[in-house]
Parts: sequence; C-alpha cells; structure tokens
Amino acid sequence: MERNPGILHALKICGDGAATELDENLLASVIKSEELSWVHLDARNKKARIWLENEISYLDTLITGALLAEETRPRMIEHEDGVLLILRGMNFNLDADPEDMVSLRLWIDPYRIISVQRRPVKAIDDIAAMLSNGKGPKNSGDFLCLLTHLLFERMEPVLDDLEHRTDTLEEEIIESPEAEERQLIIELRTEAIIYKRYLVPQRDAILTLRTSDISWLDKLHKRQLQETLDRVIRYIEDLDSLRERTQIIKDELVNMLSDRMNHNMYVLSVIAAIFLPLHFMTGLLGMNVAGIPGAENPWAFWIFLLIVAGVVGLQIAVFKKMKWF
Repeated sequence: MERNPGILHALKICGDGAATELDENLLASVIKSEELSWVHLDARNKKARIWLENEISYLDTLITGALLAEETRPRMIEHEDGVLLILRGMNFNLDADPEDMVSLRLWIDPYRIISVQRRPVKAIDDIAAMLSNGKGPKNSGDFLCLLTHLLFERMEPVLDDLEHRTDTLEEEIIESPEAEERQLIIELRTEAIIYKRYLVPQRDAILTLRTSDISWLDKLHKRQLQETLDRVIRYIEDLDSLRERTQIIKDELVNMLSDRMNHNMYVLSVIAAIFLPLHFMTGLLGMNVAGIPGAENPWAFWIFLLIVAGVVGLQIAVFKKMKWF
C-alpha cells in the first residue's frame, strides 16, 4: 500500500519516553483505542485531510474543522476529556520572516494526540527526535507541557534579537541621527505589534489550560504550564516595553532632526543678514547712472572693499554681542 505523504509522524508512545512507528494500516484503529498514540499531519496534503475526516470521524466536527482550517487564531477549547489547542510558533523555514508565525493545531486526550501543521514546526521535529532516542514524553500531559515549552522557548532568541536591534538603533540615533532611520523604527515597532498580537491569545489559552480541571494534567504538569505561562507573560511585557521604547526613540529622532534643521535655518539666516547690507551697497554703486562716487578714482575699488570689510566686521561684533554666534 502506498504511504500517505500527508502523515508525517505516526507513533505509539510506550510510556517510558520511547515510541514505536505505527503501520498506516493499523493507525486508525490504534488511534481509536486506549493505547496512547500520536499522529502528525500536513493539512496542505489532500490525502491527510481525507484521512482525518474519514478515520477520525468520531471526533466532534468542531474539532476536525478547527484542525483543518486554513486560518486560525490561537485558542484553547476543552471538550469532554480532551483539549483542542491552537498555538503559533516562530517561522524558521527557509526564506521566511520570523514574524510570519506558523500555526500548530492539536487535539489531545488521555489516549490520542492528533497534531496538524500547514508549515513545518521545529518543536514537533524535536519531540519526534526525543521519542526516537527514548527521551520523549511518557503521557499526554508530558506531551502537552513539552510542546508548549519548546514552542515558546524558541521565541526567546528572536525576541532577544529584536531588543538587540532596538538597542543598536538607539545608539546609532544618539551618535548620528538620520531621517532614513525612521523606517527602521517603524519596522521594529511593526514586528513587536505582530508578535504581541499572537502572544496575547496564547497567554489566555495557556492560562485557561493551567486553571482547567482536566483529569490527565497532574500537579507537576500544572507547575510546568505555569512556568510556560510566566515566560509568555514576560514576552508580552518585553514587547510592550519595546513598543514604548521605539515610540520614545522616534520622538527623540524627530526632535534631533528638527533641531538640526532649525540650526541650519539659523545659520542661513545669519549669512543672509550679513550679506543683505552688502548686496544693497553693491547694488547701489552698480547703478548705471552718472555721478557714482569714486567712478574716476583709481583707488575707489579698494576703498570700497575696505568699507565692506568694515561693515562685515561691525556686523560680526554686533551679532556676537547679541549672542547670535
């Protein structure tokens, strides 16, 4: 039988940190049984969608619809003894922007774990590798806590880089403000807004999960979820702080550019004030009429230059006394 390319992982979790591969012919029956198993699907593949709709039809249509939906928002829905959890992770795929976060949809109950992606999710590959090495989750609660931990742990370097770029930009603006840096500020602010837009509902989802009465989440799992929740709250607080910083940096840049422009206008005004009387004098003596003083004197030009120099010197002295310089 041809392998279904939409089934990326099909594992029976053994309870000791290891897992065994499941035959696709037996997968549907094992998933339906009370033996803990995990199947991970690629929703872009038509065969995966058909398999989920046909073989897992005993799940509520709300659940299967959310698992296969093209557009999703992070949320958590408790249904009977299971949980529908939709989260977002950093996009580390080739030529992708990290802020274009990837969606992971998950149905999990005591006996089955069904996860669905539309783009690769690194945390899923990590868990599969850990199970392959015998160091993976032992039950559904472990799987859920590990998955949320890995998803949000991978965000930290990206958010740290965002903060580092903000620090660098702030230093550059203080040293040498340039108008082009306003676009960089907008880009940093936009990234922070995008990340927060997805993190806030994920915080709410983890909080709901943390305070739920789900039977297969024990006290240790609740503590682990609390650690994850604290991490997400810290991310959101850091993003709020970063947004405020970028606004302050933008205001400071505008003020510095405005000061520079005012200074340039001031210099031009002083230069114009110096040359205005000189222009009047040269214009007056340049009139093409009879009777111009010194027209017949061979020293008239040099005498005029001395007068001009004297006027300039007098203007400079007056400007300095008035503290214009």
